Amino acid sequence: MSTRFAAFRHVSYQRYFTSRFLTAFSVNVLSVSVAWQIYDQTQNAALLGWIGLVQFLPALVLVLFTGAAADRFGRRNIMGLSIILEMICALAILYLAVTGQFKPLWVLTILTVFGIARAFMSPAASSLAVNIVPREDFANAVGFNASSWQMASILGPAAGGLLYGISPGVAYSTAALTLLSAALLIFSIPKPKQTIGATGSSLNMLLGGFRYVWKEKIVLGAISLDLFAVLLGGAVALLPVYARDILELGPVGLGFLRASPGIGAIAVVVLIAWVPIKDHAGLILFICVALFGLSTVVFGHSTVVWVSIMALMCVGAFDMISVYIREILLQLWTPDDVRGRVNAVNSIFLGASNELGEARAGFMAAKWGGVFTVVAGGYAAIGVAAIWAGLFPRLRKSRYLHEGRPEA
Repeated sequence: MSTRFAAFRHVSYQRYFTSRFLTAFSVNVLSVSVAWQIYDQTQNAALLGWIGLVQFLPALVLVLFTGAAADRFGRRNIMGLSIILEMICALAILYLAVTGQFKPLWVLTILTVFGIARAFMSPAASSLAVNIVPREDFANAVGFNASSWQMASILGPAAGGLLYGISPGVAYSTAALTLLSAALLIFSIPKPKQTIGATGSSLNMLLGGFRYVWKEKIVLGAISLDLFAVLLGGAVALLPVYARDILELGPVGLGFLRASPGIGAIAVVVLIAWVPIKDHAGLILFICVALFGLSTVVFGHSTVVWVSIMALMCVGAFDMISVYIREILLQLWTPDDVRGRVNAVNSIFLGASNELGEARAGFMAAKWGGVFTVVAGGYAAIGVAAIWAGLFPRLRKSRYLHEGRPEA
């Protein structure tokens, strides 16, 4: 098999990859459907903020336990059980939709439970990849992991918009069925080898992930860069506002807007597969974060559909490059015995940047309007890239992605 597909030489990775794709596909179908239905019923942008907030808070509250669970117990089992819980949440939302009880309070309650499932799944899933793919194939696996998410980010929102156009019940039932398939695939993976760190449930052990991130400045710089750039510059939460009120595209159009960043990201994944990043990885990381912010500014100002779509494609493309670099740096600079806890810390940063960023965007838009919120956020992301380049010179000067902390 070509070295461009080295990770797929391993059957366990094939199942893991497919499961992650199906999970991400389902989450995107669910997200676009719930966001549209709530905003269409209420025209309240603040509720879009609450959707992000209730999914982030469980990861924050449980961070000391989700990463420890990934390090202490079978990452495969935790990932599979988390997907099962997500499926139950999808079925609960399906019940609300078909019985006419789709009320914001009930939906937000279910999404809180959904956030608990995601809080446990994220560190387990990120850490499991390193246990089923040899070190020499891991960079290749990272690229395909990212591509599975981005492909799901293209197909999921588009499918969600189309399925919701048929009926909300069809959209939510499709999400539930694909989540069931994803869980079965994970449970079919043979038990992988996993380094078990310190035992016990002491606070010292639980805080190991935070201590390692603080000590290793390359890791701290990489994940905090994503935190603040996307927290301030993310525009995804306000796409229902643009689709309904500014571009007037409807739910199907919302699906295609949500898919546009994924299209740009997939184009970059293909490019990286053919032309890998061989040098100056840190400098490329900061440049791409700044261009992510600039693309967001263009989208925020646009009232022309094709310009908006092109801008969102650029948002996804530049974000994909930075995600690719950050993920490799994070996983290869982290020892296996603390990788789950470090990934739990990373999931807090990612949750803060994504779900908490959605809350920030929704609440700001309710007060100052969607256009101001998106444009100001794009400029803020550019500023973050500039400031972080000065604060973390070691990250900026990082050159080769295959270098990392040697395994003990």
